[in-house]
Amino acid sequence: MEISEKKEAEIKGSNPQSQTLVDALAASEKEAEERERQARELKAGFHPLKHKFVFWYTRRTPGVRSQTSYEDNIKKIVEFSTVEGFWVCYCHLAHPSSLPSPTDLHLFKEGIRPLWEDAANCNGGKWIIRFKKAASGRFWEDLVLALVGDQLDYGDNICGAVLSVRFNEDILSVWNRNASDHQAVMALRDAIKRQLKLPHSYVMEYKAHDASLRDNSSYRNTWLRG
Repeated sequence: MEISEKKEAEIKGSNPQSQTLVDALAASEKEAEERERQARELKAGFHPLKHKFVFWYTRRTPGVRSQTSYEDNIKKIVEFSTVEGFWVCYCHLAHPSSLPSPTDLHLFKEGIRPLWEDAANCNGGKWIIRFKKAASGRFWEDLVLALVGDQLDYGDNICGAVLSVRFNEDILSVWNRNASDHQAVMALRDAIKRQLKLPHSYVMEYKAHDASLRDNSSYRNTWLRG
């Protein structure tokens, strides 16, 4: 279900706060679609998740900085919306230790592309944790389960998570919608630490996506360490 172009034009033409109304209607219809999906899946005997998710994969070319090239390299692997569907997908994914470097594995809510410029991401940022390669697989799995199971505080503010496989380390990041909401950003940090049972020796870093766009880097020049 989508707002028709005619209906959207009527709203915009009759109200100075038209875009807010359009956004609210779109969100309401999206919620209705989610409820309908969950009802269908329950009727079919499945266990519906709160959100529908998509796994994406990126095989990055060392030394290439072109954003167009990066977008072209993002490949949609599979989507799922139930507990059963998740395990079917996840059991067939390669283990992080077997992925070539540099590559990225993305898990995002449906409708959100793993790009800084996406409408859901452009005002947000990400928490970053660096791991030794031998440890990343366990923490990635715990993060995926927490995200799919809606176990992280301010869950509606979360867009997705990324595993970045690099030559000397692996990096986990959790993307959120609003980098300026300090309370939500810090609550997400605490929830990640709690869910992953993160040892005190690990440092978490934060970087807003607009900063990434400015310096064309995901993981340099981070701030808000904790």
